[in-house]
Amino acid sequence: MASIPDEFHDLFEKKTFAHVATLTDDGLPHVTPVWIDYDADEGYLLVNTERHRQKARNAERNSGVGVSMTDPDDPYRYLSVIGEIDEITTEGAREHIDELAQRYMEVDEYPNPIESERVLLRIRPDQVL
Repeated sequence: MASIPDEFHDLFEKKTFAHVATLTDDGLPHVTPVWIDYDADEGYLLVNTERHRQKARNAERNSGVGVSMTDPDDPYRYLSVIGEIDEITTEGAREHIDELAQRYMEVDEYPNPIESERVLLRIRPDQVL
Protein backbone atom coordinates (compact mmCIF):
# COMPACT_ATOMS: atom_id res chain seq x y z
CA MET A 1 0.00 0.00 0.00
CA ALA A 2 1.28 3.45 -0.91
CA SER A 3 0.89 6.34 1.50
CA ILE A 4 -0.29 9.89 1.02
CA PRO A 5 2.72 12.22 1.44
CA ASP A 6 2.58 14.34 4.58
CA GLU A 7 2.73 17.54 2.54
CA PHE A 8 -0.69 16.67 1.05
CA HIS A 9 -2.52 15.86 4.29
CA ASP A 10 -3.84 19.44 4.41
CA LEU A 11 -6.07 18.63 1.43
CA PHE A 12 -8.18 16.53 3.80
CA GLU A 13 -8.70 19.44 6.17
CA LYS A 14 -10.02 21.83 3.49
CA LYS A 15 -13.15 21.82 1.36
CA THR A 16 -11.31 19.77 -1.25
CA PHE A 17 -13.45 18.03 -3.83
CA ALA A 18 -12.17 14.82 -5.35
CA HIS A 19 -13.22 13.08 -8.53
CA VAL A 20 -13.67 9.34 -8.18
CA ALA A 21 -13.57 7.08 -11.20
CA THR A 22 -15.18 3.65 -11.05
CA LEU A 23 -16.08 1.25 -13.84
CA THR A 24 -19.63 0.50 -14.98
CA ASP A 25 -20.72 -3.05 -15.74
CA ASP A 26 -19.94 -2.27 -19.41
CA GLY A 27 -16.34 -1.41 -18.44
CA LEU A 28 -16.85 2.30 -19.10
CA PRO A 29 -15.54 4.93 -16.67
CA HIS A 30 -17.95 6.70 -14.36
CA VAL A 31 -16.48 9.83 -12.74
CA THR A 32 -18.20 11.76 -10.00
CA PRO A 33 -17.22 14.62 -7.67
CA VAL A 34 -17.21 13.72 -3.98
CA TRP A 35 -16.23 14.95 -0.57
CA ILE A 36 -12.98 13.23 0.40
CA ASP A 37 -11.37 12.19 3.67
CA TYR A 38 -8.23 10.36 4.74
CA ASP A 39 -7.72 7.94 7.61
CA ALA A 40 -4.05 8.67 8.25
CA ASP A 41 -3.79 5.97 10.92
CA GLU A 42 -4.95 3.20 8.57
CA GLY A 43 -3.79 4.81 5.31
CA TYR A 44 -7.15 4.72 3.52
CA LEU A 45 -8.95 7.36 1.50
CA LEU A 46 -12.59 7.54 2.55
CA VAL A 47 -15.56 8.31 0.34
CA ASN A 48 -18.99 8.48 1.95
CA THR A 49 -21.93 7.76 -0.31
CA GLU A 50 -25.28 6.01 -0.40
CA ARG A 51 -25.58 2.36 -1.29
CA HIS A 52 -27.90 3.02 -4.26
CA ARG A 53 -25.55 5.49 -6.00
CA GLN A 54 -23.80 4.48 -9.21
CA LYS A 55 -20.28 4.64 -7.74
CA ALA A 56 -21.26 2.30 -4.88
CA ARG A 57 -22.93 -0.13 -7.27
CA ASN A 58 -19.86 -0.04 -9.53
CA ALA A 59 -17.57 -0.65 -6.55
CA GLU A 60 -19.54 -3.76 -5.61
CA ARG A 61 -18.69 -5.26 -9.03
CA ASN A 62 -15.17 -3.91 -9.57
CA SER A 63 -13.02 -2.60 -6.75
CA GLY A 64 -10.54 -0.70 -8.96
CA VAL A 65 -10.75 3.06 -8.53
CA GLY A 66 -9.00 6.27 -9.50
CA VAL A 67 -9.19 9.41 -7.38
CA SER A 68 -7.92 12.89 -8.17
CA MET A 69 -8.21 16.07 -6.18
CA THR A 70 -7.10 19.64 -6.67
CA ASP A 71 -6.14 22.00 -3.88
CA PRO A 72 -9.01 24.52 -3.64
CA ASP A 73 -6.42 27.23 -2.87
CA ASP A 74 -4.02 26.33 -5.70
CA PRO A 75 -5.47 24.61 -8.79
CA TYR A 76 -1.95 23.62 -9.93
CA ARG A 77 -1.40 21.52 -6.79
CA TYR A 78 -3.06 18.14 -7.04
CA LEU A 79 -2.99 14.56 -5.86
CA SER A 80 -3.90 11.51 -7.91
CA VAL A 81 -4.40 8.01 -6.50
CA ILE A 82 -4.93 4.64 -8.14
CA GLY A 83 -6.13 1.92 -5.83
CA GLU A 84 -8.66 -0.64 -4.73
CA ILE A 85 -11.74 -0.37 -2.59
CA ASP A 86 -10.87 -2.77 0.22
CA GLU A 87 -14.15 -2.40 2.05
CA ILE A 88 -17.65 -1.03 1.68
CA THR A 89 -19.12 -0.65 5.14
CA THR A 90 -22.00 0.99 6.95
CA GLU A 91 -20.01 1.04 10.20
CA GLY A 92 -19.48 4.66 11.20
CA ALA A 93 -20.82 5.96 7.88
CA ARG A 94 -23.64 8.05 9.38
CA GLU A 95 -21.31 9.73 11.89
CA HIS A 96 -18.71 10.26 9.18
CA ILE A 97 -21.11 12.10 6.86
CA ASP A 98 -21.90 14.47 9.74
CA GLU A 99 -18.16 15.13 10.19
CA LEU A 100 -17.83 15.87 6.48
CA ALA A 101 -20.89 18.16 6.60
CA GLN A 102 -19.14 20.16 9.32
CA ARG A 103 -16.08 20.63 7.08
CA TYR A 104 -17.83 21.18 3.75
CA MET A 105 -21.08 22.87 4.79
CA GLU A 106 -20.27 24.24 8.26
CA VAL A 107 -23.33 22.53 9.78
CA ASP A 108 -23.49 20.04 12.65
CA GLU A 109 -25.48 17.37 10.82
CA TYR A 110 -25.74 16.31 7.20
CA PRO A 111 -28.96 18.05 6.09
CA ASN A 112 -29.91 16.04 3.00
CA PRO A 113 -32.36 13.14 3.24
CA ILE A 114 -30.80 9.68 3.18
CA GLU A 115 -32.54 7.69 0.46
CA SER A 116 -30.99 4.25 1.05
CA GLU A 117 -28.17 3.91 3.58
CA ARG A 118 -24.82 5.62 4.03
CA VAL A 119 -21.73 3.56 3.26
CA LEU A 120 -18.01 4.23 3.45
CA LEU A 121 -15.76 3.25 0.57
CA ARG A 122 -12.36 2.51 2.10
CA ILE A 123 -9.85 3.02 -0.71
CA ARG A 124 -6.39 1.48 -0.44
CA PRO A 125 -3.90 3.68 -2.32
CA ASP A 126 -1.65 1.52 -4.51
CA GLN A 127 -0.10 4.34 -6.52
CA VAL A 128 0.11 7.98 -5.49
CA LEU A 129 1.00 10.48 -8.19
